[in-house]
This record gives sequence, structure tokens and C-alpha cells, in this order.
Amino acid sequence: MSAREVRADALVAEIGSTTTLVSAFSGLAGAPRFLGQGMAPTTALEGDVTRGLDAAIGDLKTRLGAPGLTWREMYAASSAAGGLSMSVHGLVYDMTARAAQMAALGAGAVVRQVTAGKMGEEEQRALRDLTPNLILLAGGTDYGDRETVLHNARAIAGLRLGIPAVYAGNSQAAAQAERIFRDEGQPLAVIENVYPRLDELNVEPARCAIQDLFEKHIVRAPGMARIRDRVGGAILPTPGAVMEALRLLHPLLGDLLAVDVGGATTDVHSAARGSEEIARIQTQPEPFFKRTVEGDLGVFLNARRVAAQAGAEKLDRELSLDTEALLAAWPPVPETEAQQRLAARLAAEAGAIAVSRHAGRVREVFLPEGRRRFAQGKDLSEAATLVATGGALTRLPGRKAALARLRDLNASGALLYPRPGALRVLADGRYLMAALGTLSRAWPEAATALLMESLEEVTL
Repeated sequence: MSAREVRADALVAEIGSTTTLVSAFSGLAGAPRFLGQGMAPTTALEGDVTRGLDAAIGDLKTRLGAPGLTWREMYAASSAAGGLSMSVHGLVYDMTARAAQMAALGAGAVVRQVTAGKMGEEEQRALRDLTPNLILLAGGTDYGDRETVLHNARAIAGLRLGIPAVYAGNSQAAAQAERIFRDEGQPLAVIENVYPRLDELNVEPARCAIQDLFEKHIVRAPGMARIRDRVGGAILPTPGAVMEALRLLHPLLGDLLAVDVGGATTDVHSAARGSEEIARIQTQPEPFFKRTVEGDLGVFLNARRVAAQAGAEKLDRELSLDTEALLAAWPPVPETEAQQRLAARLAAEAGAIAVSRHAGRVREVFLPEGRRRFAQGKDLSEAATLVATGGALTRLPGRKAALARLRDLNASGALLYPRPGALRVLADGRYLMAALGTLSRAWPEAATALLMESLEEVTL
């Protein structure tokens, strides 16, 4: 093999809304090695993401100095064309609808509609206008209410949208729901109930089914029609791939969370059991693996909203900048020193708000029998590690100040979150979490080893 030829075991493409990355790996069966990464603009809006994919592969060849690059298998994670868009329908919002939403978010979806109870005409019209990639129908504990979930089955199937649907409701109504969809000629996959008994979550079967259906139907997304021509291995929603990476890390690092501040959204992923003390006073069940996505927090499309949260005048004084003038011509990737300083400060604000929404709280309530403490939300109090991923928290100058703020977020003690200074901070320096989460479907041991290599300890 000449010096100008490189043979990779696998390429993993991360097809984002604006940028496509391609990472190359070798030695997956024994001594795994990261070879390099190429990048190019995503071309979903041009009607074919494979153009951007080819350009990213070309950039990878240039960086490796290997025009003869070959590979055995290609895998992909995608958030192009809006990612995995879903609607979720349940019986009671705080029970079955919430459980279904958690399953969808854990799979990496963008949940664009949530309904609880019997769907009315307005909700059906909204679903028709939304036309998501997938529909998740839940409702009723096993042997409980059947009427609502069957009403919603008739409503959704009757729209004849041709959209794949997953039934994860009362098991006693599953066969009837299946007949309803079959009679309307609509696709439906039936799985275990996401909320089989009161205060019991069962989100894992739904999460797996959603990701499987995403792989089968991703070609329907705009610009994605030819993706299966190029990718023979797994295709995951990018946030779902990051969660797969977190699943690899938990056995090694214990309770942890990962924060990704993007241009339009901020994602927080966590893998945490929490403490026994908090578990005894929890008011609602929480999934072991949890993802939240904040659609109003980002450092590009939502930069003005985040600046408003922080206070533009406060930012001006703190950074000695004209925030409004900078935001008037705000680029997707900050270039000047002033833009980079403001972007890092916005990343800190977006990350702090997102984590405070993700983590739970202990509340005190005064009842006739006296004061009682109740815990609501995810218990991260035993977390030992914070992982930073995404460009804003791993590549911006000034990121250390943002990471210090995230580490020390719980100064007041109000959150179910570690005390200031307690978290170890790691950065996904090679930006490989999504790629390796995807690769783990076929090569879990190699992906774990490569992931630990990619994580760099940040001294704050």
C-alpha cells in the first residue's frame, strides 16, 4: 500500500443542518484508531445530501494526504432537514403523554406536537399541517382506559397521512388499534406500553423502535433520498447518537451529563441514578437516560433570545462590547475576537438555562400534617462528570469561563445538581461523540476506547 493510500475500517458521517463531518477509523477489531475528519457544507437544501457528503470525504482525503482513501463500511448520524420530527399523543399529560415524549426525546427526536386526552379537530388539523416523520401514540396503563387511545387511533389513522406510527399504549387496546390503522391502510408498529403501571416508565422499547423506524424512513426527508445508496450501516438521529455515546460512558464514569450548545437549540443528556434519599421523595418517575432539548436557546439562530435572557446592557458592561451592533450582523461561526467573546458568553448563558431546566428541584410544601419535602425532575446530585460537546463549548476561545459556570451552577443549592467545584469537566476535543455513538451499534468496544481518547480533561 502506497503512502497515498489509506484503508479505513469505517467512515461515520454526521450530517448536520449546516455542516457535514466525516470521521475515519481503523483497527476496529483490535487497536482502534481515529484517522482524521473532513468537513463540508450540508447540501440538503439542494435536494441531495450526498453532494455535501462527497465534498466532506474529499476534504478528509486532502487532510489525510490520501486520494486513494477506501473504507469497508459507512455509518451516519443526521439532523439535516430538521432532524427526526415527531408528534406525541397520550392520555394524561403528566403520565402517558410525558412518558411518550421522554421516549421520543431519548431517541433523538424533535417533538413538535404533544397532545393529551382525546384529540379534537384543531389538534388533528395541526397534525395534518405538521406532517412529522413519525407519530407516537400512547395512552392508558395496561388494563386501564382504552377509550381515549382508540379515539386517537381513529383520529390519526383517519387523516391518512401515510406517516409511520408507533403504538405504545394500553396493551389491551393494541389489537384494536392495529385493526383501525390497517383498515385505513396506514402503517403502525405495536410495542410495549411506555407507561404500563402508575409511576412506572418503560421508555426503552419505544426509543429503540423510533430509531429503527428512523433508519428505515430517513430517505423520505428532503434531500435524503440517496443516503441509503452511500450508507450501508446504521443511520441515527444525531441527538440519539450522542445519547448512545453517553450509554457507553456511564459504566466507566458513573452518573454524568453532556451539554451541547448549538446554533438553534441546546441539548442536555444525562445518565444518572441519583440518590436514594431523593428517590424516596420523588413525585414522578424519571428515566435513567434523559434528554431535553431547548428550542429557544442557541448561539446563532436564537442568539438574540439568549442575549435578552442575559440582559444586553449587562453583557455590554461585562464584555465591553456593543451587543446590539454585533448581533445585527451575527455570523453562523464567530470570526472576530469580539464575536468569539460574545458567543462564548451566550454559550454559557444558554447552557446554564438548559441545565437548570433539565435538573430537578426539591420543593417544600406546607400540609395540615406539617412541612413536607418533595423532589420534582431529574436527580443529578450524584453526577461526577460534565461532558462538553459541540463547537461552542469545545472550540470557542473563552469556553473555560462557560464551562466553569456550568460546573458551578448550583451555588444556591436549589437544584438537584452537584455542589460548585464537584464536577469533573471533560471536553469532546475531537468532536466525535455523535460519530462514536453511531459506530457503537456495530463496534461498541472500539467506540468506547475511541470515546475515552477523545475526552480531554478541562482544568478550570
